[in-house]
Amino acid sequence: MSPRKMHRSGPGGYRPNLVPKSFKLIQGGKPMTPSNQPESAAEGTFAASPVKNKVGSCFVPVRDIEKSRSWYCRVLGLDETRCDIIGGHLCPLPMEGTGLILDTMPMWGGQEPGGAPSITTPAFMLMTSDLQGSLDYMKQLGVELVTGIEHDHWFVVKDPDGNKLMICRE
Repeated sequence: MSPRKMHRSGPGGYRPNLVPKSFKLIQGGKPMTPSNQPESAAEGTFAASPVKNKVGSCFVPVRDIEKSRSWYCRVLGLDETRCDIIGGHLCPLPMEGTGLILDTMPMWGGQEPGGAPSITTPAFMLMTSDLQGSLDYMKQLGVELVTGIEHDHWFVVKDPDGNKLMICRE
Protein backbone atom coordinates (compact mmCIF):
# COMPACT_ATOMS: atom_id res chain seq x y z
CA MET A 1 0.00 0.00 0.00
CA SER A 2 1.43 3.37 -0.87
CA PRO A 3 2.03 5.90 1.95
CA ARG A 4 -0.46 8.25 0.27
CA LYS A 5 -3.25 5.68 0.63
CA MET A 6 -2.32 4.96 4.25
CA HIS A 7 -3.05 8.57 5.21
CA ARG A 8 -6.64 8.55 3.98
CA SER A 9 -9.19 8.80 6.75
CA GLY A 10 -11.89 6.19 7.12
CA PRO A 11 -15.18 6.30 9.05
CA GLY A 12 -15.13 8.66 12.01
CA GLY A 13 -11.74 10.06 11.00
CA TYR A 14 -9.99 6.72 11.62
CA ARG A 15 -6.44 6.70 10.25
CA PRO A 16 -4.52 3.41 10.30
CA ASN A 17 -1.06 3.37 11.85
CA LEU A 18 1.86 2.94 9.49
CA VAL A 19 3.23 -0.57 9.83
CA PRO A 20 6.83 -1.54 9.04
CA LYS A 21 7.15 -3.30 5.68
CA SER A 22 8.43 -6.39 7.50
CA PHE A 23 4.92 -7.06 8.81
CA LYS A 24 2.35 -8.68 6.52
CA LEU A 25 -1.39 -8.46 6.97
CA ILE A 26 -2.96 -11.89 7.16
CA GLN A 27 -6.40 -12.89 5.93
CA GLY A 28 -7.48 -16.48 6.35
CA GLY A 29 -3.90 -17.62 6.89
CA LYS A 30 -2.69 -16.12 3.59
CA PRO A 31 -0.52 -13.05 3.14
CA MET A 32 -2.61 -10.12 1.92
CA THR A 33 -1.79 -9.43 -1.71
CA PRO A 34 -3.71 -7.26 -4.17
CA SER A 35 -5.42 -10.40 -5.49
CA ASN A 36 -6.91 -11.48 -2.12
CA GLN A 37 -7.53 -8.13 -0.44
CA PRO A 38 -11.11 -7.10 0.19
CA GLU A 39 -12.22 -4.95 -2.75
CA SER A 40 -12.49 -1.80 -0.64
CA ALA A 41 -8.95 -2.25 0.76
CA ALA A 42 -7.51 -2.82 -2.71
CA GLU A 43 -9.05 0.49 -3.81
CA GLY A 44 -7.73 2.28 -0.70
CA THR A 45 -11.18 3.01 0.72
CA PHE A 46 -12.80 1.75 3.89
CA ALA A 47 -16.20 0.11 4.23
CA ALA A 48 -18.38 1.75 6.88
CA SER A 49 -19.32 -0.52 9.78
CA PRO A 50 -21.20 0.22 12.98
CA VAL A 51 -19.13 -2.52 14.69
CA LYS A 52 -16.00 -1.21 16.38
CA ASN A 53 -12.68 -3.04 16.10
CA LYS A 54 -12.51 -3.15 19.89
CA VAL A 55 -12.94 -6.13 22.22
CA GLY A 56 -14.96 -5.19 25.29
CA SER A 57 -14.73 -8.35 27.39
CA CYS A 58 -14.15 -12.09 27.05
CA PHE A 59 -16.57 -14.49 28.71
CA VAL A 60 -15.14 -17.47 30.57
CA PRO A 61 -17.59 -20.36 31.13
CA VAL A 62 -17.55 -21.60 34.72
CA ARG A 63 -19.66 -24.05 36.73
CA ASP A 64 -19.32 -22.67 40.28
CA ILE A 65 -19.21 -18.87 40.14
CA GLU A 66 -17.96 -18.41 43.72
CA LYS A 67 -15.22 -21.03 43.46
CA SER A 68 -14.12 -19.61 40.09
CA ARG A 69 -14.12 -16.06 41.41
CA SER A 70 -11.81 -17.14 44.25
CA TRP A 71 -9.47 -18.98 41.86
CA TYR A 72 -9.20 -16.14 39.36
CA CYS A 73 -8.71 -13.56 42.12
CA ARG A 74 -5.82 -15.61 43.58
CA VAL A 75 -4.24 -16.10 40.14
CA LEU A 76 -4.61 -12.43 39.14
CA GLY A 77 -3.87 -10.94 42.57
CA LEU A 78 -7.31 -9.32 42.82
CA ASP A 79 -9.26 -8.43 45.95
CA GLU A 80 -12.20 -10.84 45.89
CA THR A 81 -14.41 -8.35 47.76
CA ARG A 82 -14.17 -6.02 44.72
CA CYS A 83 -15.47 -8.71 42.34
CA ASP A 84 -19.24 -8.77 42.72
CA ILE A 85 -21.35 -11.63 41.44
CA ILE A 86 -24.23 -10.20 39.41
CA GLY A 87 -27.52 -12.01 38.88
CA GLY A 88 -26.14 -15.15 40.46
CA HIS A 89 -24.13 -16.07 37.34
CA LEU A 90 -21.82 -13.20 36.22
CA CYS A 91 -18.60 -11.94 37.77
CA PRO A 92 -16.77 -9.16 35.89
CA LEU A 93 -13.12 -9.03 36.92
CA PRO A 94 -11.37 -5.64 37.17
CA MET A 95 -8.72 -5.91 34.45
CA GLU A 96 -6.38 -3.56 32.62
CA GLY A 97 -7.55 -3.41 29.01
CA THR A 98 -10.00 -6.02 27.77
CA GLY A 99 -12.21 -7.37 30.54
CA LEU A 100 -12.87 -10.92 31.71
CA ILE A 101 -16.32 -11.97 32.80
CA LEU A 102 -16.79 -15.28 34.60
CA ASP A 103 -20.22 -16.66 33.67
CA THR A 104 -22.11 -19.85 34.46
CA MET A 105 -23.74 -19.29 31.05
CA PRO A 106 -27.33 -20.25 31.87
CA MET A 107 -28.41 -19.53 28.27
CA TRP A 108 -25.51 -21.43 26.67
CA GLY A 109 -25.53 -24.84 28.34
CA GLY A 110 -24.92 -23.78 31.93
CA GLN A 111 -28.14 -25.47 33.04
CA GLU A 112 -27.06 -28.79 31.49
CA PRO A 113 -25.26 -31.45 33.54
CA GLY A 114 -21.59 -30.49 33.49
CA GLY A 115 -22.35 -26.87 32.59
CA ALA A 116 -21.33 -24.93 29.50
CA PRO A 117 -18.42 -26.36 27.49
CA SER A 118 -14.93 -25.33 28.60
CA ILE A 119 -12.54 -23.36 26.42
CA THR A 120 -10.28 -26.12 25.09
CA THR A 121 -8.00 -23.82 23.09
CA PRO A 122 -6.64 -20.66 24.73
CA ALA A 123 -8.91 -17.82 23.54
CA PHE A 124 -6.96 -14.95 25.10
CA MET A 125 -3.62 -14.21 26.75
CA LEU A 126 -2.91 -13.01 30.26
CA MET A 127 0.26 -10.91 30.13
CA THR A 128 3.32 -11.02 32.37
CA SER A 129 6.65 -9.27 32.53
CA ASP A 130 8.09 -12.20 34.56
CA LEU A 131 7.36 -15.44 32.73
CA GLN A 132 9.38 -17.74 34.99
CA GLY A 133 8.02 -16.01 38.11
CA SER A 134 4.48 -16.47 36.78
CA LEU A 135 5.07 -20.17 36.12
CA ASP A 136 6.52 -20.60 39.62
CA TYR A 137 3.52 -18.74 41.09
CA MET A 138 1.09 -21.04 39.25
CA LYS A 139 2.97 -24.07 40.63
CA GLN A 140 2.85 -22.57 44.14
CA LEU A 141 -0.94 -22.16 43.82
CA GLY A 142 -1.30 -25.76 42.62
CA VAL A 143 -2.69 -24.68 39.24
CA GLU A 144 -2.81 -27.46 36.64
CA LEU A 145 -0.10 -26.84 34.04
CA VAL A 146 -0.83 -27.82 30.43
CA THR A 147 2.62 -26.84 29.14
CA GLY A 148 5.87 -25.57 30.50
CA ILE A 149 7.38 -22.39 29.10
CA GLU A 150 7.32 -22.66 25.31
CA HIS A 151 9.66 -20.73 22.99
CA ASP A 152 10.71 -18.59 25.98
CA HIS A 153 7.43 -16.73 25.45
CA TRP A 154 4.34 -18.46 26.92
CA PHE A 155 2.80 -21.33 28.87
CA VAL A 156 -0.74 -22.68 29.31
CA VAL A 157 -2.68 -23.59 32.47
CA LYS A 158 -6.17 -24.90 33.20
CA ASP A 159 -8.65 -23.25 35.52
CA PRO A 160 -10.85 -25.44 37.79
CA ASP A 161 -13.41 -25.81 34.95
CA GLY A 162 -10.85 -27.02 32.42
CA ASN A 163 -10.61 -23.72 30.51
CA LYS A 164 -7.15 -23.34 28.99
CA LEU A 165 -5.50 -19.97 29.65
CA MET A 166 -2.27 -18.73 28.08
CA ILE A 167 0.21 -16.70 30.13
CA CYS A 168 2.39 -14.74 27.73
CA ARG A 169 5.51 -12.57 28.08
CA GLU A 170 4.86 -8.88 27.35
